[in-house]
Amino acid sequence: MQRLALFDMDNTLIDLDGAFGAWAAEFAAAHDLGADGLRWILDLDIPHRDLMFRWIRYHFDLRASADDLWAAYRARMPQLVECRPEVLAMLARLRSRGWKVGIVTNGTADNQLGKLKATGLAAAVDGYALSGIEGIRKPDVALFAIAATRCGASIAEGGWMVGDNLTADIEGGRAAGLRTIWVTREPGGSLADSLADSLADSLADHVVGDVLDAEALISGD
Repeated sequence: MQRLALFDMDNTLIDLDGAFGAWAAEFAAAHDLGADGLRWILDLDIPHRDLMFRWIRYHFDLRASADDLWAAYRARMPQLVECRPEVLAMLARLRSRGWKVGIVTNGTADNQLGKLKATGLAAAVDGYALSGIEGIRKPDVALFAIAATRCGASIAEGGWMVGDNLTADIEGGRAAGLRTIWVTREPGGSLADSLADSLADSLADHVVGDVLDAEALISGD
C-alpha cells in the first residue's frame, strides 16, 4: 500500500460543531431570538445548510432572504473554525515521514476554501478535493481519486481515509479501495472502545475517538 492518507475536514480535522455553536449564538443575539431561539437553531437536524436557512427564516419570520442568510453564514464560518495546533503538527509529521496527505470534503466552494485557508490546512497538506468545485460529492469514488491525484498519487494503489461520517467517509473510502478510520469524536474514546469490535468486520478498519489517534494506525507505530 502506498503512503497516502486522506482526511475529511469538517468534524475530523476541524471542530465544525463548535464553530456552528459560536455562529448560532451570534445569529441569535443579532436577531434578538433569545435563549429559546438559540436552542431551536442548535436542535435543528437539517444536514443541508441552504435548506436549513429556509426553515430559520420561516420559523422566525425574518426579513432577509434565505439566500442572503445562507451567504452570510458561508462568509462568517471560515472566521470561526479552528484547527488545533496538534492536528497541524500530526499532518506535518506524516508528511515528514514520506506520506502524501490530502483532504476530501463536501461543501460549497467558498465556504470550504475559506476554512482551508483560515485554519492553515491548505498549506498543511499536499492536495485537496472539494465537492463544490468538482461537482461530485462523497461517497462518490471520483472525489477520492481527484484528491489522490492532487497529492501526486493514484487511488488504485491504496492508502487511508479518515473521517467522521460512516457513509461519506467510511463507505466512500472503502469503495475507493482505501483502508478506513472512523473518528467518533467521543470524549475518552468511550464509543470507539464499545464499537471497535462490532465494526472490525463491517464498515471501518479502525475506530478512534480523536483524529490524533489515527496517526499511529496510519504509520503502523
